[in-house]
Amino acid sequence: MAKTAKTTRQPASARSRSASTPAINIGISAEDRAAIAQGLSRVLADTYTLYLTTHNFHWNVTGPMFNTLHTMFMAQYTELWNAVDPIAERIRALGHVAPGSYAQFGQLASIADAPAVPPRAMEMVRILMQGHEAVARTARGLLDLADDADDEPTTDLLIQRLTVHEQTAWMLRAMLED
Repeated sequence: MAKTAKTTRQPASARSRSASTPAINIGISAEDRAAIAQGLSRVLADTYTLYLTTHNFHWNVTGPMFNTLHTMFMAQYTELWNAVDPIAERIRALGHVAPGSYAQFGQLASIADAPAVPPRAMEMVRILMQGHEAVARTARGLLDLADDADDEPTTDLLIQRLTVHEQTAWMLRAMLED
C-alpha cells in the first residue's frame, strides 16, 4: 500500500501561485504590497457601495428635481462603475486577490448600505455627498503608505479618485444650500 503524503494547508496567497509562477519583484516589499492592497480593498468596497447607492437613487428619485437628479445620478454611477476596475486591477498587480462579494464589501466599506426605503430627493443628495466624502477619507488614509512605499501607480490612482470624490461632494453640497 502506497503511503500518501500529508498535505499542509498554505495561506491563500501561496495557494494562488503555482511553483512555476515567479515571485513578484516590482520594487515594493511584500509587506507594503499587502498593506496597500488591504487599503485599496477598502477603497474598492467604498466605491462599489457608493456606486450601488447612487444607482439605487437614480432608479428611485422623485419630485420636482427628478430629471436633473436622475441624469446627474446616472453620470455619477457611471463614473463610479468605471472606477472599480482600475482599483481591483491595482490590487491584483500588487499580487493580492481583489474582494468581489457583497459580504466582503460589507465588511470592508466605511459607507452604510442604501436605505431600504428610498429617502426624499434632497436626502439622497446629502447621503451621496457624505458617501463621496467618506471615499475621499478612505483614499486619503492610504496615500502616505503608498507614497512611503514609492508606489507611484497607487498614489496616482488615489489622487485621481480624490479629485473626483472631492469635486462631486462639493457639487452635491452646493445643491443643499438654501
